[in-house]
Amino acid sequence: MSAEENNSPGPSKSSEDVKKKPKRGIIYISSIPPYMNVTLIREYFGEFGELGRVYLQLQDKEIKGKNPEKKKKKAAKNFTEGWVEFEKKSVAKKVAQLLNNTQVSNRKRSIHFDYLWNIKYLSGFKWTHLHERLAYEKTAKRQKLRAEIQLAKRNAAFFTSNLNKNKKGEYINREYENLKTEEPTESDTKENSSELEKRTEFLGSLFS
Repeated sequence: MSAEENNSPGPSKSSEDVKKKPKRGIIYISSIPPYMNVTLIREYFGEFGELGRVYLQLQDKEIKGKNPEKKKKKAAKNFTEGWVEFEKKSVAKKVAQLLNNTQVSNRKRSIHFDYLWNIKYLSGFKWTHLHERLAYEKTAKRQKLRAEIQLAKRNAAFFTSNLNKNKKGEYINREYENLKTEEPTESDTKENSSELEKRTEFLGSLFS
């Protein structure tokens, strides 16, 4: 086989064969109804078109119950907001227009009957932007936690310093009280003065 045959470009592709991939679109859900998770979100929005990635922001863990003796039940995860990616941008736009401010469920017995979708199409938003936002929020949360820890340490040091000063002050006051109790009483003063008078009279009789 010659070098020319190796470098042959092969059969040319027509413009009809080359199909551009449709641009993806992302919608933002500002509030996730209770008991909703990624699986249910996929089932719900998958009916409108092919989905890509789905991310739901997990709510911060709540404080544990005061009674630890009660049996701990596995609590359902609650989510605050979410992002759903559609393989076609046109479908994402359509879903945002159709479902925004509509009931999550039309069935009266459904737990989602009283909830409304709050959906917005994010124009020009890409999945990498979401990663950047989450990374920023994570860093900000760490910095806030670090600042709170430093503040707690400063408060503890200030409290310890004041406590030591108070103890030192109590010790000085106690020593002062002890010195006051050691001062001569009125009776002791009288006895000493009388003895001094006697000695003076005796010395006076010797030199008179």
